[in-house]
Amino acid sequence: MSIKNIRLEVMQFLEKNIDSFVDEYLIPVEKIWQPTDLLPDSQNETFFEEVRELREIAKDLPYDFWVVLVGDTITEEALPTYESWLMDVEGVNQIDNGGNGWSKWVRNWTGEENRHGDLLNKYLYLSGRVNMREVEMTTQHLINDGFDIGTDRDPYKNFVYTSFQELATYISHNRVSQIAKQYGDKKLSKMCKLVAGDEMRHHMAYSEFVDRIFKVDPSEMMLAFQYMMKQKIVMPAHFLRESGQKISTAFEQFSDSAQRIGVYTAADYVDILRKLIEKWQIDKIDGLTAEAEKARDFLMKLPDRMARISERLVIPEESHIFKWVQPALIK
Repeated sequence: MSIKNIRLEVMQFLEKNIDSFVDEYLIPVEKIWQPTDLLPDSQNETFFEEVRELREIAKDLPYDFWVVLVGDTITEEALPTYESWLMDVEGVNQIDNGGNGWSKWVRNWTGEENRHGDLLNKYLYLSGRVNMREVEMTTQHLINDGFDIGTDRDPYKNFVYTSFQELATYISHNRVSQIAKQYGDKKLSKMCKLVAGDEMRHHMAYSEFVDRIFKVDPSEMMLAFQYMMKQKIVMPAHFLRESGQKISTAFEQFSDSAQRIGVYTAADYVDILRKLIEKWQIDKIDGLTAEAEKARDFLMKLPDRMARISERLVIPEESHIFKWVQPALIK
């Protein structure tokens, strides 16, 4: 049997429990928070007063903070790209008789993720601290350009990617929440903390998918994990570009801002890798082929190797001036 057919069989095997995954890791629409719960409500008489308060508190937040918040928002807003990518993964069927369980998972996951961009976009708009037209153009470019995260249609590689990326997104939103709180913006802090909570649940789901695959197809799952870590996990924001640019260094400059204020660093990347190795008990998996054993050896040594490299990174002290966030708008 071909590798592709084995993967399809494994996806069908996991799909039998998809309803339990949805129930355990996602929250029903009527019970989960919505953006309006956290923002000034335009139906209330106090709306303008609440907006003025939001804008006043926002004035204290520093430049790099706004760059990171904008980058996080744009990443969340490019959701159509991520949904279409996952809907094309081997084993996901969205057509026949309304699709299979995996398409149900992707749609429900997308529904939860969609609220993040809605919430953060509205906050940015109301804050008056960023150039929303530039933000909107970057978002449209990101969706228009699409992306290649190096997984092809392989579910094993895709689940490694989503396990890693969801945990990275949790770290970013959670740190933004902590910084907002330090500057006295308790409402923004709560928003980002709730978004981070969603990301952690999603990480737990995708990492559980990988864990179950390791139990039934350990060698191929190990090789997929090695493949993704060899080429490195490319964050969706890697494809950011500002208006008027065809090739952009925006991601590197965005990353510099994130590192300067400690939102997401090279050390975090290494820490996520360590957590996944521990979560999947890579050192304890048996029944591996000789090739998969070599892959395991590579993965076990990788965190220390990457940690040594990350220690040598030098981050520029000065911020790049983005079109999204003009210094004149920040104190």
